[in-house]
Amino acid sequence: MPWTRYLPPFLAGVLLANSVPHLGTAVASRTHLTPLAGAESPPVVNLVWGAANAVGGLALLSAGTRPGGGRWDRRLIAFEAGAAAFSLWMVASEALLHVNTPPRR
Repeated sequence: MPWTRYLPPFLAGVLLANSVPHLGTAVASRTHLTPLAGAESPPVVNLVWGAANAVGGLALLSAGTRPGGGRWDRRLIAFEAGAAAFSLWMVASEALLHVNTPPRR
């Protein structure tokens, strides 16, 4: 299987992992960085951004799947790797750059 078949599920994992903190931020009525409105993006903007990421991720997952589904192949690993890579990136960037949280004193 060519490596390009792993790109859509990897990107789907990234997008779906990114949707979770934005949707959680919207539900919690907090602010969180989005490219739509900057560092102080209000809950409604986070809801829109989180939903857009979720829809995009789900669309990428459904692209190229055969009707009736079936078992996952190695693309499941690519999907999980995308989600894990994004999650690790966010943990590291937040710990070092404090984009959404104040630095610890």
